[in-house]
Amino acid sequence: MRCKICGNQEGNKEFKVKEMMFGLRDEFIYFQCANCGCLQIKEIPENISKYYPFNYYSFKIFSEQSKNPMKQVGKQLRDYYAIFNKGIIGKLIYGKFPNESLRSLSRIALTKDSRILDIGCGLGSLLYILRELGFENLLGIDPYIEKDIYYKNGLSILKKTIYEMEGEYDLITFHHSFEHIADSLETLYFVKKLLSLNGTCLIRIPVVDSWAWENYGVNWVQIDAPRHFFLHSRKNMEILTENTGFKIKEIVCDSTEFQFWGSEQYKRDIPLKSEYSYSINPSGSIFSKKELKIFKEEARKLNSEGKGDQAAFYLEKI
Repeated sequence: MRCKICGNQEGNKEFKVKEMMFGLRDEFIYFQCANCGCLQIKEIPENISKYYPFNYYSFKIFSEQSKNPMKQVGKQLRDYYAIFNKGIIGKLIYGKFPNESLRSLSRIALTKDSRILDIGCGLGSLLYILRELGFENLLGIDPYIEKDIYYKNGLSILKKTIYEMEGEYDLITFHHSFEHIADSLETLYFVKKLLSLNGTCLIRIPVVDSWAWENYGVNWVQIDAPRHFFLHSRKNMEILTENTGFKIKEIVCDSTEFQFWGSEQYKRDIPLKSEYSYSINPSGSIFSKKELKIFKEEARKLNSEGKGDQAAFYLEKI
């Protein structure tokens, strides 16, 4: 077993992990590199498309506009605050209804003219929000969508891979898509070609050097076998960036209570798409409101300690 990140072959440990999002329970072999810590799938299934059915979460159809005008205004105030840190009302709404994907953009000096490419964006719900806020130069790509999508507000989502792209972008984002990519090194090489001189590459991913992996092991919900080919560590991300001409400017943990309730369900053999799952039937789940509140508080604590199970990596060219 040779690590696809650092090349190490010594002392790597194997794990059997089940597909549990849809409850298929197919087993896959993962191994963790003894050198860089990366947890990775041993062999990518030839029929990987089987594990991205129509109801996969990033392919979920979303409404282009809320039917409630007041709700729409409130959502835009929240979203504007999330990105630009401006607006008291938006801040209050964000406190109740956060959006970590949008919030991750607040650390980047963006303007509404910034050229943004979102890779592995599914149907493009995040980009759609940005378009509604007035961002003009947006493009999303995802090789797994059925066909190109052209929204009424001018946003385009293309059925393409990064290797088919041209042009120059000020921000290239991977919002929980980088872990689905088989060729991490080659992808970052190509990102560097597409990124402007002072541009930023934002990679938001689950991280294996976390409390959740240490405590839940193969029941850690974010392994998400077999869709996640790599569960990256901070060390292996440093190796990847150094080998591709990037530096990591900042790492921010942004994990949520999902690491707890999702993993606790897997321990009890409850898939994410089960009728007993909190994500499908909150009122009928195994968790009390008190437990969910504790999960949320614990997630905040882990983030502050740098032990949350997902993080945002901000990359710049060297």
